[in-house]
Amino acid sequence: MNSPQFLTLHSPQALNAAQLACANAIATQAGASLQTLHDAAVRLHTSASDEQIAAWRAMAEAQQLDFAALPEQRSLQDFGLLAMDMDSTLITIECIDEIADMQGLKPQVSEITEAAMRGELDFQESLKRRVALLKGLDASALQRVYEERLQLSPGAERLIAAAQAAGLRTLLVSGGFTFFTERVKERLNLSFHHSNVLEIEDGKLTGRVTGVIVDAEEKRRTVESVCQQLNIPTSAAIVMGDGANDLKMMHIAGLSVAFRAKPVVRQQASIALNVCGLDGVLNVLQS
Repeated sequence: MNSPQFLTLHSPQALNAAQLACANAIATQAGASLQTLHDAAVRLHTSASDEQIAAWRAMAEAQQLDFAALPEQRSLQDFGLLAMDMDSTLITIECIDEIADMQGLKPQVSEITEAAMRGELDFQESLKRRVALLKGLDASALQRVYEERLQLSPGAERLIAAAQAAGLRTLLVSGGFTFFTERVKERLNLSFHHSNVLEIEDGKLTGRVTGVIVDAEEKRRTVESVCQQLNIPTSAAIVMGDGANDLKMMHIAGLSVAFRAKPVVRQQASIALNVCGLDGVLNVLQS
């Protein structure tokens, strides 16, 4: 049985002629009218099989269009919480890789990071292995990474401003480090943050983290806990991430968003943003 689907096709820039032709071809095949949301996004409502949706998704992606299919049209106001991973989601870098670069160890650490994000390594063990390589590094390297290398992902500020204007609370939950989440929280006026604490003694990293390690389970628990504080169900949360350790918190969300994510995450998310910025979510949730 075919299911009703609201399809959004969108791009970071105004749709070009080839992209518009692709959107019109899909609308024709769907027997649906095409609604223009703005110059970079269009939508149509149709009933289609999973196989047909997959074919249309492939057509769209071949034209560098993001393609979202939702069973019902949602708006930002339907939600109460926006929860985001930090590294490679809200920001463009993996902080631990850049810290390691200060030690000349970026290739070794990046290799472990990539394997963990693909779900090939246990996150807790991978974090301990990576942090151990940082032992002896002067703690001032953290501030250098923040000032010189940390950049927000495209669309981050617009998304957060829109979410805050719509009354959503915001959570930054990260397998990274509080040194960075604290600063990003303050910079963007976020509501909550939770991440790992790097142990520092005599101004140097010890190669250890203290307290509970923020892995996939802890991320899920954090989203659940914040939803309880806000007295909303987890179905009222939007959760955004890019790596395998984000999947558990994404699975409990009302809307899960894979941002420039690993294949295992794209396959399981409600929607994927591969070319649009973080604010692409606003296209999908625009009435």
